[in-house]
Amino acid sequence: MEHVSRPTMSVPRHTDLDRARGLAIALVVFGHIVARQPPTDAHWYEILRRVIYSFHMPFFFYLSGRVAMLSGQFATPLADLPALIKSRAHRLLLPALILGPTIILAKRLAAPFITVDNVPVSIPAGLINLIWHPNHSPAYDLWFLIVLFALSIAAPLLRRCTGNRLWLILLLASAAYLIPLPSHLYAALIGRYALFYGVGLATGAAGAAWLAWIDRHALACLAAFALGGVLVATLNLPFAVTLLPMGLLSMPALNALVRFPRLNSALWLENLGRFSMAIYLLNTICIGLAKAGLLALASWNGWHFFAFAPLLLAAGLLGPILIKRQALPAIPALDRLTD
Repeated sequence: MEHVSRPTMSVPRHTDLDRARGLAIALVVFGHIVARQPPTDAHWYEILRRVIYSFHMPFFFYLSGRVAMLSGQFATPLADLPALIKSRAHRLLLPALILGPTIILAKRLAAPFITVDNVPVSIPAGLINLIWHPNHSPAYDLWFLIVLFALSIAAPLLRRCTGNRLWLILLLASAAYLIPLPSHLYAALIGRYALFYGVGLATGAAGAAWLAWIDRHALACLAAFALGGVLVATLNLPFAVTLLPMGLLSMPALNALVRFPRLNSALWLENLGRFSMAIYLLNTICIGLAKAGLLALASWNGWHFFAFAPLLLAAGLLGPILIKRQALPAIPALDRLTD
């Protein structure tokens, strides 16, 4: 969801990152079309979602780490750190702090009238869980923004503390991955995904050499990633076991995939990438509304889900883009939050 270039930066835009982000956000939305209670007799979706969840967020953090390195954010001097914190807070924390309570309130108000997933017991309980118990948050899907904020601020500080030794930062991130951390205040999520962000930093530092390597070994990377996906689908391995290998395998494989000639000029992927922030913030709302309307007409169980799935995916991808283009320009403050 992070863009490489900003008005204050002279860094050229990397369209392969936009396409990779577009692919990643499409996978995120596909995973969101079912929240808590899955449809019955739609086992194919649960298997596919299990595979997607084994890598899609590590891949997002990898892309964010690359952006941080390529944009110069990682090299922020200590004197400029307050400005970076302010910028990152406005970009990442503010949308979460606005949308989180909005989702909690909307779920409580809508629950008596339509089908709503993960309804909070009360509004105060929902707000407490949003911050203190994120695993029980009614707006859990906003966790990425909060964790990315923490990592994007920690990385320049660690750069200074380690003397710009990326290998040492990766070592610390590996330790955070292995050490059990409490779930409170997103600590466990920060520890779980710091390593993938760090790998993104390292590949960003490698620059053209990394891209040349994945281009040369694209087929081998994709084959290894596909084999991993088959194992995840067939063996039903625990999430904790699959996240690290599949997350690491996804980085060269999917980044290479969007550089293939057939996808190298895929404007639809690039546009999804450029709208990824709006899609991320608004997709569950659009999916929820579409799901409520569809369930009022028919069941989504069994073979019906073959029709529900593409409709909900389209709602989650196109609905936020439509809102972003048609409604939010009239509200500049909200429009900027979804850039």
